[in-house]
Amino acid sequence: MTNLRALHFYSTPEHDCSYLEGRHAKTLFVDPQAIIATDTYSQLSDLGFRRSGKHIYRPHCDNCQACISIRIPVDRFSMTKSQKRVVSRNRDLKVNVKEPYFSDRHYDLYSRYINARHSDGDMHPPTEDQFCSFLIDGNQNSLFYEFWDQDQLVAVAVTDQLESGLSAIYTFFDPALTKRSLGTYAILYQIAEARDLNLDYIYLGYWVRDCRKMNYKISYRPLEMLLDGHWVLLK
Repeated sequence: MTNLRALHFYSTPEHDCSYLEGRHAKTLFVDPQAIIATDTYSQLSDLGFRRSGKHIYRPHCDNCQACISIRIPVDRFSMTKSQKRVVSRNRDLKVNVKEPYFSDRHYDLYSRYINARHSDGDMHPPTEDQFCSFLIDGNQNSLFYEFWDQDQLVAVAVTDQLESGLSAIYTFFDPALTKRSLGTYAILYQIAEARDLNLDYIYLGYWVRDCRKMNYKISYRPLEMLLDGHWVLLK
């Protein structure tokens, strides 16, 4: 285990906030040259850090705490009627688990998803380099959960395995298949997977109250929020 006190951290200058229009943000990064083992990565996740490619980071803004880390305690999670219907609609899908890799199918699905769902965000326009640096690069215990409808790839959930949970890094899916609610199904599948692996949590990253695109994250109950350095259960 790397001693957290031995790690070096770097803060960025202010930049435009990705979540709240008109706001500025700062980000705290772990030294990208440091070798971060799974136990240390798990500790950092418990402190509210996330991973993007080779970078492990958390918000570090002056006078703003809008970004709240959340996680789902899988043994206490209970599906709503709506979530049960989502599971039922997707029982025909086959799931393959692979180490992260690039393929034209992956990138085509990712590109269509970004263009349809996030054309107003800082990930648009998508590029192959962006795809690789965001979802393939990195030295953590990462997996691609591939969801297949026969020979059609319909969704990919990118997930890191921590000591006590799974960190849901990103999910991209076919934007045309709205009736399947593939984003919801990918999270529900990861919750079931964590239970099968005897893990305690699904880490969902940051929730921002005033960011509409974040609202889906609080539909999984109960959940825990990291408030003032402590995980607090919200039913």
